[in-house]
Amino acid sequence: MIIHIDCNSFFASVEVAFHPELKGRPIVVANCNEAGGGIILALTKEAKNMGLHRGDPIFKVKKILESNNVAVFPADHRKYRDVSRHIMQTVKQQELVLDFLQYSVDEFFGTIPDDDPATVRQCARQVVAEIERNCNIPVSCGCSGTYTLAKTATWFAKRYEAYNGICIITPDVTEKALRLVPIESVWGIGRRSAPKLKHYGISTAYDFASLGESVVNELMTVTGVRTWQELHGTPAIDLSTPAHQQSIMHSRTFAFMETEISKLNELLSNYAADAAASLRSDSCLCRTITVFICTNPHRTDLPQYSNSDTAKLQTATSNTQEIVRVALEVLSRIYIKGYKYKRMGIILGGLVEDIGYQLDLFDKVNTLQNRRLMETADRLNAKFGRNTVRLTIQGNHTHSAQGNMPGDDEMTPMPKGHR
Repeated sequence: MIIHIDCNSFFASVEVAFHPELKGRPIVVANCNEAGGGIILALTKEAKNMGLHRGDPIFKVKKILESNNVAVFPADHRKYRDVSRHIMQTVKQQELVLDFLQYSVDEFFGTIPDDDPATVRQCARQVVAEIERNCNIPVSCGCSGTYTLAKTATWFAKRYEAYNGICIITPDVTEKALRLVPIESVWGIGRRSAPKLKHYGISTAYDFASLGESVVNELMTVTGVRTWQELHGTPAIDLSTPAHQQSIMHSRTFAFMETEISKLNELLSNYAADAAASLRSDSCLCRTITVFICTNPHRTDLPQYSNSDTAKLQTATSNTQEIVRVALEVLSRIYIKGYKYKRMGIILGGLVEDIGYQLDLFDKVNTLQNRRLMETADRLNAKFGRNTVRLTIQGNHTHSAQGNMPGDDEMTPMPKGHR
C-alpha cells in the first residue's frame, strides 16, 4: 500500500517543538516585514479556535493577536527544511517504509510492502509514533492503493478525530469515501479546474470518478485522466523519478533592510550553504553560481537599485566552501554602498548528476577528502540541527555579523545549546 504522511500545521508545529514552553498556547507563523505587516502562513489549533485563518493579514487581526497573547513567529524556512530532512531520516532508519520520498517540505510518500489493513495500520502507527517521538512533530497519515487515494485518506485523518491520525481506504470503502470528499479537495484538481467541474455538476470526488475517461480527457487532458485512474485504484502517477531540476535557488526578503556588506556576506553565506546542502541531497553538482540583490521597490522614497551576476565554475561542484567563496566574490562585484537592500538570493545552475560526472585531473575542490568532509557535515546537521557544523562566516543561528572575512573556509561546530 502507498503511505502518505502530512505534517499538521507544519511551520507552527516546528516552532512549538523548538519552544515547548509554549505548548497549548495559540501560535501563528507569519512572513513578517519591517513595517509589522505580513500574512499568517500557519497556526496552531488554539489559534484557529480564535477565528484566525491562514492568509489573514497581520494588521487586520492585530487586536485578536494582542488581546489573546498569541505568539507570532517570523517564518524560518531553513529551519523548516532541516526538520523536514530530520523526519525523512527518522522514517528511513525504521526500515518499515520502502521508497520513502519527500514530496514537499511537509509531505512524504512511501510504500508499505503489505496489503493487509491490520498490518498496514500497525506499520503506519509505528512510523507516526516515531516521528512524533523523535521530531516532536504531529502528523496525519493516509494509506491506500494509489498516491491520490492515499492523499484522500490523509484528508479524512486530518478532519475526523476518530481515526487517531491514521486512515486507510481499502477498495470496499472507496466509493463511500469519495462521496464525502469535495471536488476541490482532490489531489490533482487545481483551483481553476474545480469551478469548471462544478459548473458541470461535479461537486465530489465520486462525481468525478463516475465520469467516462473520454469525458475527463476532454475536460482536463492527461493530468485529469491520471487522477481519474488513481481514484479508480489504478496507479497512474510515478513519483519515484522526479524531473531533474535545472537549478536550485535560495533567497529571502529581509525583515529589515540591510546596508552593510559584512551583514550581506553573512546572510549570503547561509543561503549558499543551504543551497549546497540541497545540491548534495539531490546528488548533483552545479556549474554556475548566480547572485542577485535588490532594494525595496515599494519604498519609492528611497534610491532604487537591483543587479545580478553569474560566475561559471571551472569544475562542477557541490562543495560548500567553494560555493560560498565564489558567491561572495560575485556579491562583491554587484554590491554598491549606500543602498538599503531588501532581498538577496543565490541560484545554482547548470546542474549535472554527481554520479558518473567526469572530474578534472587537477581538481582541488572535489577531492575525496573534501567530499567526506561534506558528507560528515551533512550527517551531523541532519542529526543535530541546522548549523551544527557551519562555515565561520555564516555566523551563529541568529545571523549575527560575527565571523571571519570572506574567503575563510573553516568549518566550525556550533556550540552546544545553539541548535
